[in-house]
Amino acid sequence: MTESTSPTPTTHPTGAPGPAGDTALAAGPEALRARALRALTTARARTALLTECVEEPDLLAQHSPLMSPLVWDLAHIGNQEELWLLRTVAGREAMRPEIDGIYDAFEHSRAERPSLPLLPPEEARRYAAEVRGRALDVLEGTAFQGGRALTEAGFAFGMIAQHEQQHDETMLITHQLRRGPQALTAPDPAPVPPYEGPAEVLVPGGPFTMGTSTEPWALDNERPAHRREVAAFHIDTVPVTNGAYQEFLADGGYEDARWWDPAGWAHIREHAIRAPQFWRREGGQWLRRRFGVTEVVPPEEPVLHVSWYEADAYARWAGRRLPTETEWEKAARFDPATGRSRRYPWGDADPGPDHANLGQRHLRPAPVGSYPQGASPLGVRQLIGDVWEWTASDFLPYPGFTAFPYKEYSEVFFGPEYKVLRGGSFAVDPVACRGTFRNWDYPIRRQIFSGFRTARDAA
Repeated sequence: MTESTSPTPTTHPTGAPGPAGDTALAAGPEALRARALRALTTARARTALLTECVEEPDLLAQHSPLMSPLVWDLAHIGNQEELWLLRTVAGREAMRPEIDGIYDAFEHSRAERPSLPLLPPEEARRYAAEVRGRALDVLEGTAFQGGRALTEAGFAFGMIAQHEQQHDETMLITHQLRRGPQALTAPDPAPVPPYEGPAEVLVPGGPFTMGTSTEPWALDNERPAHRREVAAFHIDTVPVTNGAYQEFLADGGYEDARWWDPAGWAHIREHAIRAPQFWRREGGQWLRRRFGVTEVVPPEEPVLHVSWYEADAYARWAGRRLPTETEWEKAARFDPATGRSRRYPWGDADPGPDHANLGQRHLRPAPVGSYPQGASPLGVRQLIGDVWEWTASDFLPYPGFTAFPYKEYSEVFFGPEYKVLRGGSFAVDPVACRGTFRNWDYPIRRQIFSGFRTARDAA
């Protein structure tokens, strides 16, 4: 996901749809306060794990020009929390105004951040911890109802928890790009029998409600809820697997321009790309590097670390296409029995360990066919968690979109340069993953935890 920050917070325009909704109002202030505390605490524990498992040189190093040094992310997390919760919500004076420009994601690209006068690791930790202590005092004294859009339903605290978790995912990507011995461990997902269910699911045509106007912590690009008309289509029941993708490789998929968008074909030729990132062919089999460990590519897992161009080429080779963002959301949320759109494929309950592979509980996707309790009403599986799924759609605003609380979160990225990804990966925390959540990136990006599924017209 593209980073977000703003040196000049704004308030919600009068009359525009704010972040509060029926769900938030029904929860009550103390339940919301507890939810915000859990989300902030969970995010900070994960940040600590990702920054304490390596020595200082690895925190200071830039492991790829696509990524920031880990120590930049650490202080940036604290700076954003100070900016929004201490200065904007509580109206307090800036603690370290001299570092604002250093940790403004729009002022300095990732490639140039190592050359900035970054806070050393221990100082960055102290700063983030001091901000957090003060932010928890603000949380304790903030009223969640009263007409102020930024604090209604605890939105500002939810926004900061999501921001930290998004950077935690970014830091996990940095760990994947890092060279060196294994630093992170986690149990593997539970094994499941080979998936032998239907290859695809028919999604009926007709209207459905896309987006949300009531999810209390939904971000601006998920809003507002609106009706969409969708023609009937078929969609893969499970994500495309490594085994299926190897058939594309074996058939010369990377050597045949017929399957590729012209820009994608030019890109893979220029950069000599012949397989998903981190894969290599050795001894007659495909191997991959995963968080410092080299292993045989598991055929039953969803394919990972592929660009939009690679996903699109595979879909064409298979005689199919990528689903649009609208199709993906209808497959994930539409309940034909009631005609309404659920929060998640399985219903309105928050994600649990039986629903989806989320929250860095594992460091890999689960085999396809896992999490039957997370299926949509139509029977589509693993739409949430495991891998971000590329869609055919450009990142564009919904009808009635209003930027909130700052245009740099979404508005400046709208356009054909970015493609939408949906569903979240194993690296996404539940607080930053919903049936309406929208991710976006350049179509060449592969270091992200991205995969896909395919679709076809019903006709």
